[in-house]
Amino acid sequence: MLVLWVGLMPWWSARGAEPSLRDKFQRQFIVGVAADGFLPGDYRSNELQLIRTQFGALTPANCMKMDALQRQEGRFNFGMADALVAFAASNHLKVCGHTLVWAKDDRTPPWFFADGTNAASRELLLARMETHIDTVAGRYRGKLASWDVVNEALDDGTNFIRPSQWLSLAGEDFIAKAFEYAHAADPGAVLILNDYNVEQPGKREKLLRLLRSLQERKAPIHAVGIQGHYELDAVPFKEIEETIKAIHALGLEVMITEFDIDAIPRSRWWADGGKYREEMAKLNPYAEGCPADVLARQAAQYEQIFGIFLRQSGAITRVTFWDLHDGRSWLNHFPWERANHPLLFDREAKPKPAFRAIMALP
Repeated sequence: MLVLWVGLMPWWSARGAEPSLRDKFQRQFIVGVAADGFLPGDYRSNELQLIRTQFGALTPANCMKMDALQRQEGRFNFGMADALVAFAASNHLKVCGHTLVWAKDDRTPPWFFADGTNAASRELLLARMETHIDTVAGRYRGKLASWDVVNEALDDGTNFIRPSQWLSLAGEDFIAKAFEYAHAADPGAVLILNDYNVEQPGKREKLLRLLRSLQERKAPIHAVGIQGHYELDAVPFKEIEETIKAIHALGLEVMITEFDIDAIPRSRWWADGGKYREEMAKLNPYAEGCPADVLARQAAQYEQIFGIFLRQSGAITRVTFWDLHDGRSWLNHFPWERANHPLLFDREAKPKPAFRAIMALP
C-alpha cells in the first residue's frame, strides 16, 4: 500500500537523521548507483553528496566498457575509470565493474574482429579478449567487488545466443572463456552474466540453459545480473519473482544491475517495424515536469517491486539504479529525446514519491 505523505513528517526528520537507501536495506542487499568519471566538474557538490549518503556501491555506466578503455588495440585510457575507483575508495563504496565483454558487434571496437583486411581467427579474437580482460580486471584486482563479465549475450528472437562476430568467429564458448579469463585476472571478484528482458519466459529459458551449460563446464560464474529497465504500468512483477527464484535455485546470486522505471513507456518505438517512430520522436509530454498522478503510480510500482526484492533477499545481493537522478538518466535520450522521470530523485537531486514509498516499507 502506497503511503501518503501530505501533511506528515517523515520518520527520519523526527530522528534528526538523513534518510539513506544504503542504511535502510543494509541487512538485505547493497543498494548501488551507476555513474561515470568523477573527474573535476563531472558532478555538482549536491550530486556527490547524494552518492555518498544514499548508496553503497558504484557501477561505471560507460567508462569501463571496451570502447571507452581500448578504442585502439593496445592503447588503454584509464583516466575516468581510475577516478571512479579512487572516489569509491575514499568514500568507502564498493565498485561493480561493467563490462568486460559486450556481446554485440556495435558495442565492440571493430579492430577486435579484424586481421588486416580479413576476419580475425578464433585464436586471435580469444587472445585479444584475454589480453583485454587481463589488463583491465588485473589493473583493479582486489579493488572491485564484482564484474559484469559478459553483457547481453542472449538473443531476443529465435536464436539462443545473439548473432555477433563474437559468436561467428569464436563460437559459443567465448562466454565461458571470458569467465575463465576474468577469474584468472581477479580471483576474488564476483563474476556476473548480465542481460535484459530475462523475465520474459522465452528468454528466461535461454538464460537457464546458458547458466546450466556454464556450470557443467565449471566456468567460474557466481551471479546473474537482471538489468531491470522497466516501463510504468507494465512491470512484470510475477515474472520477475519467478526469474529470481529460478536463478537462485541454480545456486547463483541475483543482482538487479540497471534498475529504473520509465515514466514514458517506450515499447511502441519498436512495434510494427518502427512505423510509429516519427510520431513518437515528437512525444515529450513531461517537459515541464511529471504530473502528480504519474509520480504516484510510479511510486506504487517501485514499492511493489521492492517488496519482491525484500521477499527474495536471500537470493538478491545488490540492487543498482541506472543513473543518479532524473536529469542524468539515459532514458532522456533513448530511444528518442524527451524529458524523462524514471528514478527516485528529481532533476534537483531531491527525493520523489517513489523514494518515500520505498523508505516507508517495513
